[in-house]
Amino acid sequence: MKLSVEFPSVVYREGPLSITRLAKAIEDIGYDQLDMFDHVVMGFPTESRPAPMYPPKMPIMEALMLLSYAAAVTTTIGLGTEVLVLPQRQPTLVARQISTLDTLSCGRVRLGVGVGWQKAEYEAMGVDFERRGKRMDEAINLLRAYWGDSRIDFHGDFYNLEAIAMEPKPPQGNKLPIWIGGNSNRALQRIGELGDGWLATSIIDPKVATTSIATIYRHAEEAGRNPNNIGFQQMLDLPPTDKNGKDFYSNLDRVEARAVAVKEMGFGWGTINATAIFQSGARSVEAIIDKLSVIHDRLRQATQ
Repeated sequence: MKLSVEFPSVVYREGPLSITRLAKAIEDIGYDQLDMFDHVVMGFPTESRPAPMYPPKMPIMEALMLLSYAAAVTTTIGLGTEVLVLPQRQPTLVARQISTLDTLSCGRVRLGVGVGWQKAEYEAMGVDFERRGKRMDEAINLLRAYWGDSRIDFHGDFYNLEAIAMEPKPPQGNKLPIWIGGNSNRALQRIGELGDGWLATSIIDPKVATTSIATIYRHAEEAGRNPNNIGFQQMLDLPPTDKNGKDFYSNLDRVEARAVAVKEMGFGWGTINATAIFQSGARSVEAIIDKLSVIHDRLRQATQ
C-alpha cells in the first residue's frame, strides 16, 4: 500500500521553517505523497446557517501556495490536493497554477478535486453553490484542454473560450492525474466517467467499499474507459471532529489494523491525517515527525 500524509496547517504556528522542515521530513521518512486539504474560508453559524463541521477559526493554509512551498524543499514525493474545491475556483487560473506547480516540481503533481459542502464558502467566493456539480464536470474537461491542446476552443454552460493558448504545458500534459473526492452516488459516477482515482473519506463497512468500487467500475465501462486505470485512496481515520477521531493516532495498533482493513477493501493508497496526529497529543513539529516515522514503519511492514 502507498501512503499519503495530509499536511497539518496548524504547524504554521511554529513559523515558516516548520512548514519546510515537516514537508522535507515526510519525504525523508519515505511517504509517497504529501496532500493538502482546501478551504479558503470557514463560515460562522448564523440564524439561517448551521455550524460547519469544523471550527470556523480553524487555521487553514492555502493549498496551492503551501504545495509550492513544499515543492521547493522536496525532490521525489508526490504533491497533491485532498481535495481542492474546484467549482468555487476559476478553472483557467487553476489550470495555470497546477501547470506551473507541475513544471517546477518536475511532474510530481496529482490534483484532487471535490465539489465541497460549505455554502458559505461559495457565497464568499461569489459562486453559485446549487450548480456546483455541473460546474465541476465542465471545469475538469476544461483543465484537460488547457494541459493538452495547443489551441483551446471550449464552449460550455459556464465557461466559453475561443482561440486561447496556455504554455508551458505541465510535464505530465493532459495525463496529469485528476483524482476526485466524495462518497455520494454522483461522485462515484463522476470518478468513473472523468477521474483517474477516488479520494474516499473513511469507510468502515467493507460492503460499502465493495459496492462503491463496483459502481465506479460500472460507470467507467459505460463511458468507454478502462476501470483498471483508476486508483483508490482512503482516509485511515475519521475526521478529527470528536474524541474518537482525535484519539485515533494515540493507539498505533488501531492505526495498523485500519490500514490492513483499508487495503483489504481494495484501496492501494491510505491517507494519514497529520492534523489528527496533532490532536492526539503530538503538539510540535518534532513530535509529529516522530509519530509519522513510527506509523510509516509499522504500516509499511503490515501492508507490504
